[in-house]
Amino acid sequence: MNELKSFTNLMLATAILFGTLMLGSTTASAATASEIAAGKELAFNRKKGNCLACHAIEGGSLPGNIGPPLIHMKARFKNPAVLRAQIWDASANNPNTIMPPFGRHNMLSDAEIDKIVTFIHSL
Repeated sequence: MNELKSFTNLMLATAILFGTLMLGSTTASAATASEIAAGKELAFNRKKGNCLACHAIEGGSLPGNIGPPLIHMKARFKNPAVLRAQIWDASANNPNTIMPPFGRHNMLSDAEIDKIVTFIHSL
């Protein structure tokens, strides 16, 4: 059990580091309205991010209620890299999660995940 916990912690740390490197300029400066809009479009797209399938998000229609509502995200995820790691592969932090590993399974590209992080972190 300790080996699994150590491995999980290592995977989370790796994902956070990777996310920090990938976010680069997005976290260094305030996101522009166009960057946020691009992320919102992906997050609301039923064939891409599909965040609305599980989460209530302001401005979204027909939201799901499996996951928590995506509100106050800057307070919940002070570091956007942690949010990125969650989207990239939530199972690294919680092996029992039902959230799909969007990055690990190549459901979204790294650039698409970065755009969604920009939008979600703006909520």
